[in-house]
Amino acid sequence: MKDQRLYPLFLLTQSIRTFFTQNGFLDIITPPMVKNPGMETHIHPFEVVSAANRKTSGSYLHTSPEFHMKELLSWGYEKIFTLGYCFRDENKSPIHRQQFVMLEWYRANSRYESIMEDCEKLLAFCVSEFKRNGIAISGDFLSSPFCKMTVQELFFKFLSVDILSFLEIGKIKKLLLDTFPEAPCPAGDDLAWDDYFFLLFLNKIEPRLKEIPLLILYEYPYHLSALSTIKATDSRVCERFEIYIHGVEIGNCFNELCDINIQKERFHQQHAAKKKLYGYSLPTPQVLFNALERGLPPSAGIAVGVERLMMALTGRPDLFWD
Repeated sequence: MKDQRLYPLFLLTQSIRTFFTQNGFLDIITPPMVKNPGMETHIHPFEVVSAANRKTSGSYLHTSPEFHMKELLSWGYEKIFTLGYCFRDENKSPIHRQQFVMLEWYRANSRYESIMEDCEKLLAFCVSEFKRNGIAISGDFLSSPFCKMTVQELFFKFLSVDILSFLEIGKIKKLLLDTFPEAPCPAGDDLAWDDYFFLLFLNKIEPRLKEIPLLILYEYPYHLSALSTIKATDSRVCERFEIYIHGVEIGNCFNELCDINIQKERFHQQHAAKKKLYGYSLPTPQVLFNALERGLPPSAGIAVGVERLMMALTGRPDLFWD
């Protein structure tokens, strides 16, 4: 008799592929060994070293397939998805693994609202496939629709704070120290604005997100724009969203930045921050820059952690590879 422990993972990945191919997406692959594994300051890659001569190869295992997927968008591909392992050097926890399955998909000539619709339909499809195949679903999953809230609305709801009134570093630091002294705040003046934001968010808001079982949280303060666009009608916020299920972040979506000059400026900022904070830096993301120079159409894309999604569906943390 075959071992059933991994069956839910295999069923989930098969259901994901079925959903996207039925909706006109092309199932693509990208190279896992790359010259630049990602831009984010606080995400750390694994460098590839030759076992034979102990020399570094100059390559890394990718933390996301994003850059090569954008390369495909610049070559005219319009609806693409990929499903495979990514690698991040971080401490292990029930929701953090050094190698994990990532689902990533993109829509050219679309905005991130279309990705929101994809997410809702994908989850409904996966739930139906699990039920059809006799896999138990955790709780009354999807019995109510997703709640869609801006970050500003969420801070109002839980902290009675208009976070968009604290977009200067001095103001948000004072807010943290004066109004929320119980939240940990390191001494010194070396923190960036987003550090103070996440001290508030992770300590005062995220523990309460279980009160909203299905949440799409969008319009983050512009400091957290990463690879996303700034909202044309409100430059205080960027056009990105994250999905939370039972308080756990499942996916992160960008309305994609297509301006190479702005993207280069952000890369240099993140490059300097990584060097300052962690003592190392990464090569220029030339694949991304080449795609932007070639011309990236207005696009939106999202990355979803598949094991996290399965845990949300089943309530079980033991149904994937160790």
